[in-house]
Amino acid sequence: MKPIITAFERSPDRGRGLARDMRVRWALEEVGQRYDVRLLSFAAMKEPAHRALHPFGQIPTYEEGDLVLFESGAIVLHLAECHAGLLPDDAAARARAISWMFAALNTVEPPILDLQTVLFLERDKSWYEQRLAMVKDAIRKRLGELSHRLGDADWLDGAFSAGDLLMVSVLLRVKTSGLLDEYPNLAAYVARGEARPAYRRAFADQLAVFNAALAGES
Repeated sequence: MKPIITAFERSPDRGRGLARDMRVRWALEEVGQRYDVRLLSFAAMKEPAHRALHPFGQIPTYEEGDLVLFESGAIVLHLAECHAGLLPDDAAARARAISWMFAALNTVEPPILDLQTVLFLERDKSWYEQRLAMVKDAIRKRLGELSHRLGDADWLDGAFSAGDLLMVSVLLRVKTSGLLDEYPNLAAYVARGEARPAYRRAFADQLAVFNAALAGES
């Protein structure tokens, strides 16, 4: 039985590959696992049927037989533990890769999400400019630390891992802001992630959903 993931019927990222189902799609492609997708409208995400899978009414979810998971990081970790290709065999390297997964979601992503909140929801506030500057400084702090740690390496800790998959996914959210370009090694790191065949397949599949939604409205 193929696993089933949920995704936006029409993603608010307008096909840029930023919705969190993209992380799960990418992981599934990396490990060579075929899957099905159940598309949901924003209204359907808040209905009891979906909340039984995801208590917060969000996407993605993951169903594999009797197993139901939510939260993209947890799903990626499950896939990495069940299939070869996303976590090293060596126990210490495996633990480090998992640490990078947590770092991507718990340390690097929060200020980047703050930037999205400021840009899309707080432009009309009197303190917008000050808040924007503070958030950008917080992002630069994290990017600077990450840039220093990465150095001239291709990936965070040896071979590509689930830690890189989540970190690249997070950094893609700040790509259009111009902040990533201030750190050439991080920009190159993200480009390497985007160039992976598994990423390209996942991106094409997610983009096809958005394009189909647009075609249905025309």
